[in-house]
Amino acid sequence: MNRSESIINKYIDNLILQSDPLAPKWNMENILYNKAPKWNYVDNCMITALLMLYDLDNDPRLLDYSIKFTNAYVKKDGSIPTMNCADYNLDNINGAKNLMKLWKLTGEERYRFGFEKIWKEQLIRHPRLSCGSFWHKAIYPEQIWIDGVYMVLPFMAEYGKLYNTRGVIEDVKRQFFDVRKITRDPKTGLYYHGYDDTSTMCWADKITGLSPEFWLRSNGWLCAALADVCEILPNADLCSNNLSELLHDITKYCDDEGMLLQLPIHKDMKGNYPETSGSLLYAYSALKAARLGVCGDDIRQAGLRTFSTVTEKFIDNTKDVPVLRNICLVGGLGGENHRNGSAEYYLSEKVVENDAKGIAPYIMAYTEVKKII
Repeated sequence: MNRSESIINKYIDNLILQSDPLAPKWNMENILYNKAPKWNYVDNCMITALLMLYDLDNDPRLLDYSIKFTNAYVKKDGSIPTMNCADYNLDNINGAKNLMKLWKLTGEERYRFGFEKIWKEQLIRHPRLSCGSFWHKAIYPEQIWIDGVYMVLPFMAEYGKLYNTRGVIEDVKRQFFDVRKITRDPKTGLYYHGYDDTSTMCWADKITGLSPEFWLRSNGWLCAALADVCEILPNADLCSNNLSELLHDITKYCDDEGMLLQLPIHKDMKGNYPETSGSLLYAYSALKAARLGVCGDDIRQAGLRTFSTVTEKFIDNTKDVPVLRNICLVGGLGGENHRNGSAEYYLSEKVVENDAKGIAPYIMAYTEVKKII
């Protein structure tokens, strides 16, 4: 058994399947801040990864656990008591794709009821900027955060494909177009983390409305969103072109071992560090893009190098539960903490181990590595 397979098996056997759905051992935000359990994007990232792994090896334990976990939050009528659609929080949409996947796998109507409720009670009503892109959350009005793209657009693409709804699919493409037009920096090829259409937030440039820095994980989420939509909509040239462009641009900031920094362009900044969750999202997207024919073998090899380096140098596999290091806990803009989006801000956020925001992309990337073999 190779090292990555050993790591995956240990995570499955000794961390994931041993977690109470209402107290998952991988959600470090909940653990550190003693948060009550609720429907959230972090846990749903883990379930997404498990279902990808289930597609690969048909281990019934993975499907059974995904069902058990989801049923702890979703009632038989599809309602999710710990989710308030009126929050208009894009992060909460992330789990809708798991509901669709579980419905397709099991035929259980609670899952269809669930994703239809999310569609009808949130997405149809979700407020938008003047360009047509969704607000990130009701508490962040008139703002695009590029990590939000991952939370919503792959589900929208699947929903549009399920019902053969051209308007929904065109909406997905247009939002990708607008995000690139508004937040991409032509000099670096990277995307700024946020955009404020009013240019009034403490972090927003008064002329452009853009936040000041390129945060790795937000660019990683955008890569993953594009990669997933390229698989759902294989003829979406705009998405494949954007993905190829972004992957080639990000690759320029990889070090010799394939790792990317928390702030990719600040190679010599004190306190900057190789961040694993964003690097793994890049690896996952690079490997998937190569498999789909969006990119060539150069990008595949770059993704493999990143995955291999994380496996060999950033995971301690000597214990029953492996330890994945260098995961930025959170990153955001504004809010009650008045996060100003500076380099100093991103380097001040907690760095943790074994959070789902790192483990889930590791599993996702692993599934793509296995598809090469």
